[in-house]
Amino acid sequence: MTLNLFDTYRREVREFVPLKDGIASLYCCGPTVYNYAHIGNLRTYIFEDVLRRTLELNGYKVEHVVNITDVGHLVSDADDGEDKMEKGAARTGKTAWEIAQIYTDAFMEDLKRLNIKTPTTLCKATDHIPEQIEAIQQIEAKDMCYRTSDGIYFDTSKDPNYGYLARLDVEGLQQGARVDKGEKRNVTDFALWKFSPPDEQRQMEWDSPWGKGFPGWHIECSAMAAKYLGPLFDIHCGGKDHIPIHHSNEIAQAHACYGTNLSNYWMHGYFLQTDKEKMSKSSGEFLTTSTLIEKKYDPLAYRYFCLLAHYRSDIMFSWEALDSAVKALTRMREAYHRWSDGGSVPSDYKQKFLSYINDDLNTSRAIALIWDLIKDNAVSEADKKATVNLIDQVLGLEISLWQPARVADIPPEAIALAEKRQQARADKDWATADQMRDELAALGYKVKDTSDGFEVKPV
Repeated sequence: MTLNLFDTYRREVREFVPLKDGIASLYCCGPTVYNYAHIGNLRTYIFEDVLRRTLELNGYKVEHVVNITDVGHLVSDADDGEDKMEKGAARTGKTAWEIAQIYTDAFMEDLKRLNIKTPTTLCKATDHIPEQIEAIQQIEAKDMCYRTSDGIYFDTSKDPNYGYLARLDVEGLQQGARVDKGEKRNVTDFALWKFSPPDEQRQMEWDSPWGKGFPGWHIECSAMAAKYLGPLFDIHCGGKDHIPIHHSNEIAQAHACYGTNLSNYWMHGYFLQTDKEKMSKSSGEFLTTSTLIEKKYDPLAYRYFCLLAHYRSDIMFSWEALDSAVKALTRMREAYHRWSDGGSVPSDYKQKFLSYINDDLNTSRAIALIWDLIKDNAVSEADKKATVNLIDQVLGLEISLWQPARVADIPPEAIALAEKRQQARADKDWATADQMRDELAALGYKVKDTSDGFEVKPV
């Protein structure tokens, strides 16, 4: 069964064919670590985790690289304003290096909370300054950049395919620009290297062939992706806001440096919206995984909520919607917990699941398949459990690890008797069910049947 993925560059669903047999190379744009990641940011990492898990399910060894932007990301896409790291340092009273570590650690904790697999390579921009300088030198050797008073800029007019990823009307942008371009030749030109202000010492700056300063945001991804995955690799991911600027600029740099599009497939996750606007950090008010935990929400319920929508569709967040996800995930967990082990996956369910998840990561249909399975009386409970185990390899909801709260207070032998009674009732073996109930009573416990299964309590 083939794996088909939507490629933003071609604007079509394409069969995934790796550049190397058995290996899938995957680069995902990581966080700018000047603040906590909000749950909208993390929706993209959930999508990328599902992609990785799907690739692995299809038998590929995944080389998964994620960058940490700890320098060079300015507050404006026009390459002016403050560096986000320097701004974060001023806000917290800590050094830029300290906040980079604090928020990198927080990001890694977010991944853990949401059961997102750790990248095989996590690379920091500040650890790869020489690679970025070398890439800029390659661009300079092709005469595709120029110097201004504040930095070295890529000349987008020298790339005839610039902006194709976003289908940009570059000429129209140039003619209709309402902002002062400053010394830039074209409105779409972008910084490769920014000079340190002559009257100011930055916390993060380096010597270069062009003067003391720091790299632009876009060059770090191109340089590090090429270092770890090669000048052309399989899949490059990010949020849809990366399409018109960051990823368009990465491709332009790759054209100049390597003569490639950098990646064979470009994939983008869509936004989490609140009140019809995407969640962002600009207002200073945003939700984090810590917010969810403080409000007594399981972060995996948020993961379930995200998986209900296709990654290429915006999704509206509300606490009511998250409450519904909590209830659904709880019901799913409780059903799974009641089932016995030792089954196998029915071929029809396996084929349906693979057809859904290999159809551009259709997680909503995979979840619906679980609900179909739960209601399917023709499938044994053991086989149901085996099937959910297979599906959850991709969904990543850790259904098998969950335990109901009652297990912490009720002895295992009582729970085992209640489960045997539940199975006997399902088999219409009323005599055995009554016997299990009596043995429970002898231990000092009673069982109450509920719509979702059963509950064991002291007599």
